[in-house]
Amino acid sequence: KLYEFCDKNPAVKLMPVDYVNHPMVIADCSKMVCINGALGCDLYGQVAADAMAGDKQFSGVGGQVDFIRGAAMAKDGKGIAIIAMPSMTVKRDGTKISKITAHLPEGQPVTDTRHDTDYVVTEYGIAQLKGKTNKERARALINIAHPDFREGLKEDFKKMFKEEF
Repeated sequence: KLYEFCDKNPAVKLMPVDYVNHPMVIADCSKMVCINGALGCDLYGQVAADAMAGDKQFSGVGGQVDFIRGAAMAKDGKGIAIIAMPSMTVKRDGTKISKITAHLPEGQPVTDTRHDTDYVVTEYGIAQLKGKTNKERARALINIAHPDFREGLKEDFKKMFKEEF
């Protein structure tokens, strides 16, 4: 039914991915806001979205970086990049894992740099990161982490920044 709807329909325009995901095409969209998911985020705001540590590819990037950078250049100054994710995940054996960690696990590639991450959203709130120092970013992210992991993250904060949370 979808293909029948699209076939020769002047209201539908199909374009190749190298056009649709081009940051300048995205920037042409007025008041662009992009919302992407993530596998995890560290206390600096670095986001891992397509692969886990080691040789464990989870998905393709799918244009995430293109949309984040395109949104940052969008018309009318809106240009917001949001990372939305649950605060934790549960492994098959029942082990709970925080999606917000002090550092991304060794070997896990960074998808979005800390400079590209404007907001991180979990079920516990919103961390606004744009324009913040590393300490301010870490505090904001700890505040939206799952409550079961906040104390550990506060200890990590003390080690990272040599001061109390």
